[in-house]
Amino acid sequence: MTALETQPQLTTSIDQKKAEQFAGSLLSTLNNATLAMMLSIGHRTGLFDVMAGLPASTSPQIAQAANLDERYVREWLGAMVVGRVVIYDPSAKTYVLPAEHAAFLTRSAGANNIANTMQWVSVLGAVETQVIDKFRNGGGVHYCEFHRFHEVMASESDSTVVNALEPHILPLVDGLAEQLEAGIDVLEIGCGSGRASCWLAERFPNSRFIAYDLCEDALEVGAAIKKEKKLDNLTITTRDITELGHEDAFDLVLAFDVVHDQKDPAKVLDNVRAALREGATFLMVDIAASSYLEKNMDHPLGPMFYTISTMHCMTVSLAQDGEGLGTVWGEELAVQMLGDAGFNDVQVKRLDHDIMNNYYICQ
Repeated sequence: MTALETQPQLTTSIDQKKAEQFAGSLLSTLNNATLAMMLSIGHRTGLFDVMAGLPASTSPQIAQAANLDERYVREWLGAMVVGRVVIYDPSAKTYVLPAEHAAFLTRSAGANNIANTMQWVSVLGAVETQVIDKFRNGGGVHYCEFHRFHEVMASESDSTVVNALEPHILPLVDGLAEQLEAGIDVLEIGCGSGRASCWLAERFPNSRFIAYDLCEDALEVGAAIKKEKKLDNLTITTRDITELGHEDAFDLVLAFDVVHDQKDPAKVLDNVRAALREGATFLMVDIAASSYLEKNMDHPLGPMFYTISTMHCMTVSLAQDGEGLGTVWGEELAVQMLGDAGFNDVQVKRLDHDIMNNYYICQ
């Protein structure tokens, strides 16, 4: 008798029904993940925008209208049909995008354009091998490794931040729009492509704006907009905001989904507090979630947030030998860290149309 044969045999009893349900959910996840990539392609190629303006049409008609190769369009339409996104008439061989679906898939949908957000699947998937290496060896994946990151981030910023500034975000702070009209000094940290600061500088010519980001390639977009619109009241340039170097210089500091990415978030918040004048405002927009994992179980975007954190937010901080705070640092920790930085009056607000973000008003 071998040693293996002398070991007690372990028996595992499983609930077959639960096992089958879980297997079914995995298949749904796989289908949804691959469909997300096709939705991203529909956005990037403009197919959804084209189809929203067409009656029921054949694959060649749709391809011609979109100026795309018909064979690829036909296969993509197959994914859209079986994914219940597009309706197919087999007798006429025509496809139609229902208006109810177009409302969440086209550029005209603005902040409701969920197809735009689907781009993150391929952007983050492109660094999977690099991230797996860090699982084994530690460290992080640097910003420069992310293909199209700034392009997609700018696109999302247009719909979720820039378009919401005047109707939704600025009114969160009493009298802020009037202050901007009169003329104040404003700093945006981690501005990315700088679209928000460009919009504000154009809308409020009496105010003076400075926008900083670490990545030069992202700022090229903002610099081009500044030049095109002749925004002399805007300075947009590279700077590591852990070394901000301003004291009592600004009436308003803005941070749109950026603090949790930093190598030293606590130092960034200290720097912001020092840069503000007496009675000034810090408006920090960041992910709406709890700092406690168990409280995020029913969050509608929970898996997405932890995935983005693993694949981007946490790892880019670790790549700078940073803290790796992560996307889901949560409201409780955010309020605590703001308090530690000297912000004793912190209001946390939400917008009805935005399930992703909290709006922290610190004065």
